[in-house]
Amino acid sequence: MAKSDITQVPWSQPVELALEEPGQYVTIATTQAASWAMIEDWPMEDGPELDKALLICADVTKGKRSNEDARKAFLAAAKEAGIDIKA
Repeated sequence: MAKSDITQVPWSQPVELALEEPGQYVTIATTQAASWAMIEDWPMEDGPELDKALLICADVTKGKRSNEDARKAFLAAAKEAGIDIKA
C-alpha cells in the first residue's frame, strides 16, 4: 500500500464525537477524516493539542507515525477543545 493511502485505513477503534451540535455525534474512523475534521469543523482555531494532532496526521502521510498515534492525538485535541466524546 502506498504511503498516501495509509491515512484512509480504518482505525482499530473509531471515535464518535459531537462536532456540530451537542448530542449529534459523527464517527471519525480514519486519519484522513480526522485531519479534515480538525481543519474544517473544529470549534477552535489553534491550541497545543490541535497543532500536535495536525502534525502527527501529516507525519502519518509521510510514513513517520502510525494511525494509532493520529487517533490518540485526535482524542487529545478533542478533549482540549471541549468536544463531547462518546465512550
